[in-house]
Amino acid sequence: MSRISRRIGSIAESATLAVDAKAKALKAAGRPVIGFGAGEPDFATPDYIVEAAIAAARNPKYHRYSPAAGLPELRAAIAEKTMRDSGYQLDPSQVLVTNGGKQAVYNAFATLLDPGDEVILPAPYWTTYPEAIRLAGGVPVEVFAGPEQGYKVTIDQLEAAVTPKTKVLLFVSPSNPTGAVYSPEQVAEIGRWAASKDLWVITDEIYEHLTYDDAVFTSIATAAPELGDKVIILNGVAKTYAMTGWRVGWMAGPLDVIKAATNLQSHATSNVSNVSQIAALAAVSGPLDAVAEMRTAFDRRRKAMVSALNAIDGVNCPTPEGAFYAYSDVRGLLGREIRGIVPATSAELAALILEQAEVAVVPGEAFGPSGYIRMSYALGDEDLAEGVGRLAALLGEAK
Repeated sequence: MSRISRRIGSIAESATLAVDAKAKALKAAGRPVIGFGAGEPDFATPDYIVEAAIAAARNPKYHRYSPAAGLPELRAAIAEKTMRDSGYQLDPSQVLVTNGGKQAVYNAFATLLDPGDEVILPAPYWTTYPEAIRLAGGVPVEVFAGPEQGYKVTIDQLEAAVTPKTKVLLFVSPSNPTGAVYSPEQVAEIGRWAASKDLWVITDEIYEHLTYDDAVFTSIATAAPELGDKVIILNGVAKTYAMTGWRVGWMAGPLDVIKAATNLQSHATSNVSNVSQIAALAAVSGPLDAVAEMRTAFDRRRKAMVSALNAIDGVNCPTPEGAFYAYSDVRGLLGREIRGIVPATSAELAALILEQAEVAVVPGEAFGPSGYIRMSYALGDEDLAEGVGRLAALLGEAK
């Protein structure tokens, strides 16, 4: 008899966190590794948010258990913020505060799915989505959109994937890992299609404030009112406010779903840290000035990275319109010799890059098909320039 359950034993570890951990371990061992793996802004959390947390830590009121669904004042602020940014009206009772965005993702799938229910999963996808679906007993059905179509799925592709077992469409724009942003028209069209199939839509809006050029964030919840109440919004403070370590996310949706998810969370983790919740309250109810400053830096780095990557023979990097990732097509490098090694997959290429250039990237296998690499441009300008320079020097040797 196995010591580990099949359910848990079948889960793949987070590839992005694994790459980040390996890069940090090598750095700790004295190697000058530059990591493009984790999606983590290099900025400090804004001071006014930190000060709110310090005050909360000194207040005995926040030294005790609080409601599993979240502090009432934070739930109300999230409802107001959702109306401000997504144009979607919520009552505070329709919000569940979670321990980071990942718990919101799992709670949503666990609450909606029965064993065998299918979830249409546009790919490339964030590495956690399929594992959360499987943990909840669901079946991820991947729909891949390559660089030729801007990493955006079409209605025809979705139509081909739907079956009588399909219950949920996962929709993410701006996208991790590709940076793709669907136009308002595309968002509305996909929402109407999902409504016509009587599907639930789970939409992850955590990169809503990070768009560039002419791209705009559009919430499918408001773009397609035909969905009615069969939509769940996932979000959090990690990316917008440089708060990855504070661990505050949320899910918002129909009251019966939120009540059920709260019941689940009450047994899994109870309430989110009160100090972190107060920090999140300051974030979502405060100004977006710091966000604008970060976006300006990300935009500068985005342009520099894409330009440098596209100058490498065998690399095709479409310009991302959102988030802070560049998703490069490296199929033109596979099967070519680089320093005596002939990588056949993007996983093998990523291993070669780490060993030979001391640069950590995440291979496409973490997000769908092989043949791609994801690089975050949320690190400092100097590290970005040095890392991409090393990458270009190594890959320029491909024969």
